[in-house]
Amino acid sequence: MTVYPGGGGTSGPRPEGDRDQKQLPFSDLPEDSVEDLYENAPCGYLSTLMDGRIAKVNGTLLKWLGYHREELVGHKRFSDLLTVGGRLYHETHFSPLLRMQGEVSGIALELKAADGSRLPVLVTSTVKQDTDGEPLLIRTSLLDASDRRTYERELLRARQEAERDRERLQRLATTLQRTLIPPALEPVPGLEVAAHYHFASSDEVGGDFYDLFPLASGRWGFFMGDVRGKGAGAAVVTSLARYTLRAAAVSDPVPATVLANLNTALTQQFEEDEPRFCTVIFGLLTPEENDAGFRAVLAGGGHPPAVLLRADGSADHLPTPGGQLVGVVADAQFATVTLRLEPGDTLLLYTDGLTEARTQDAGGRYGDEALLDFARGLAPTSAPGAVEALIALLDSFGEGLDDDTALLAMSVPPDEKP
Repeated sequence: MTVYPGGGGTSGPRPEGDRDQKQLPFSDLPEDSVEDLYENAPCGYLSTLMDGRIAKVNGTLLKWLGYHREELVGHKRFSDLLTVGGRLYHETHFSPLLRMQGEVSGIALELKAADGSRLPVLVTSTVKQDTDGEPLLIRTSLLDASDRRTYERELLRARQEAERDRERLQRLATTLQRTLIPPALEPVPGLEVAAHYHFASSDEVGGDFYDLFPLASGRWGFFMGDVRGKGAGAAVVTSLARYTLRAAAVSDPVPATVLANLNTALTQQFEEDEPRFCTVIFGLLTPEENDAGFRAVLAGGGHPPAVLLRADGSADHLPTPGGQLVGVVADAQFATVTLRLEPGDTLLLYTDGLTEARTQDAGGRYGDEALLDFARGLAPTSAPGAVEALIALLDSFGEGLDDDTALLAMSVPPDEKP
């Protein structure tokens, strides 16, 4: 058995790779003199007097910079080896700190070689004192930071590229989102209309959507919806829902039937994939005779209830109890509610980003009742007035508004008093 140097016992057969290597006891290793260690160290060393003049320099640093020893010792100061920016930093920061603290570590500077090239280094300096505590000289070690500088540049390049990718992603998400909501609502004769969309994130496409569009016989369809999830998957469902609702309304505008058609499209499209569903309110507006307002029929599929702000100053939810989520089960049921929009009335639809906004209360959410109280404080109001007030409310949540929020309001102008 062979005892290997540094081992604490015996071992088995020597490894295959060690059979041709001569093993020497530590005591037989060639002596590594202090002077040789200084001259050929893997880092640069130099000593300077307190006025900065170079008193001693090792061979490693001379090799890095391409100088002869006699060109530096007694003739140049350490600051003479630095670039212009490095000299300025040395005089204004490095040297004063060294005198105050006695040591400065890991400062990134650039040396200027004899051929004009630059060498990035990490500099550490300490002040040597005599027995009375008086400073004698400054000892400085320099580590070649070329690889580190290359890494930092690559890191910066990668970061800049990531920022450019993020900006492209933001533009793509914003463009995609704007294709899923109407850029402007068509004017409806005898009706004031206003809408708003709050983007919670510039990086992800949200799932909120709304629309208002004409149908045959002077009627109008409208909807407000919210798809589960975010991103590309939600955008696919949003696009499908939006165009299916429009097409279904042209075929048969009965609100419950429109939602049933959307439910069929979603359950068939995504039955084998990750389930995708949404909440929706679909409504049908029919003008009353003699311009006396509109008859509205709303069908709800699991969506937050609309709010009706009356001309008399009251405000109430318009619940559609029993309306199920759209796209979950094949035979989903949808409830409807019928109302009259009379002069001075405003109908408000919204997504749950509004009611689920975080408030200053610990773990608190804004909630349906708070919204109803807010609406009662607004009534009577117009559609533009309601949306303007709600935008201010959304702004007041600050970071508590962490989900996309859509608003759609429709109002019948009040009768003009004689």
